[in-house]
Amino acid sequence: MTGKSYYITTLADWQRYAARFAHSHYIVLGPPGVSPVGAQHAVPGDDAWRDANHQPPPPDAGSRILVLIEADEGVHLSLEDDSAFEALPHPLAQKPISDAAQSALAPHGVAPGATTFDAAEALARIHPLLKHRVF
Repeated sequence: MTGKSYYITTLADWQRYAARFAHSHYIVLGPPGVSPVGAQHAVPGDDAWRDANHQPPPPDAGSRILVLIEADEGVHLSLEDDSAFEALPHPLAQKPISDAAQSALAPHGVAPGATTFDAAEALARIHPLLKHRVF
């Protein structure tokens, strides 16, 4: 059985575990000009297309991301034990996200005292698949 949870981590740390996820979606929390929507693969010739269409470069491995991960319980337990991953509270819990998480998400419209559900709603304007869904 799989479950979904939100985490803040880096792109490199996400990549260490990505093969174990059923699904995952992320946005980059980096500086302006970096595309916020995450892709899990590259296409040959992608750099030439990006340059011709004036697209920002892809994020580097050290970029901080907010990621929604769907995986089995063992993977989630591994992530919670890894200090490189900050687990956000369950979206339906009325518990606010940490101050560090809120400050990382503030440029995307997440206010102080926001819950994970509030953050997911704000981030869904950028990446609709980050919206919390029960099914």
